[in-house]
Amino acid sequence: MPKVTFYGHSCVMITEGKHKLIIDPFLNDNPQSPVKADDVDVDYILVTHGHGDHIGDTFSIGKRCKATVIANFELANLCVAEGLDIHPMHIGGAHDFDFGRVKLTIAHHGGGYGADASRYTGPPVGMLVTIGGKTIYHPGDTGLFYDMKLIGEMNNIDLAFIPIGDNFTMGIDDAVKAVEFLQPKKVVPFHYKTWEIIDNEPEEFASRVKGVEVIILKPGESLEL
Repeated sequence: MPKVTFYGHSCVMITEGKHKLIIDPFLNDNPQSPVKADDVDVDYILVTHGHGDHIGDTFSIGKRCKATVIANFELANLCVAEGLDIHPMHIGGAHDFDFGRVKLTIAHHGGGYGADASRYTGPPVGMLVTIGGKTIYHPGDTGLFYDMKLIGEMNNIDLAFIPIGDNFTMGIDDAVKAVEFLQPKKVVPFHYKTWEIIDNEPEEFASRVKGVEVIILKPGESLEL
């Protein structure tokens, strides 16, 4: 069964058998992360968008591990220019890998790379990852959008990560509605408390979600599906 480990902010590690994936590997500069980039060993790196707190340590991890980067076409091309192996995709597309299946969804956010986020890296995306017979939804950074209801209707989501920090993503009010739309079996809040500007309380979010199990993971904690 898949094991999911939360490394703070939006970084998630998924392992299942011999397969090791990491999503948005923001580690070295992540004040929440209990590990550094050199501590992780992965086969695939999934990146939702080009902002530094999401692409993070992709270049160093990808080169050291010879990992394949899965990202939208434009962001993947940025990675190949850095000498990484890539699998480019785009919104609405899905692909079968040796570990399972990935489908890209829309996300409402930005996506530039660099200190001022000025280098175009295509649109932000969310990701539906199916591995070990379980489906995990990582929406990246996003505001609430009504098509989450469609994503929930068309996919049997075992675990959804939902940003709750506000300011840069949805806050608690919208995150509660997102869970209502998606109807996952379990939900984990993320993208909060990394910095003071997104200092929202996961317990408040958990208390307001109805009919879905909320699991609050501290950075470094894991759950099995």
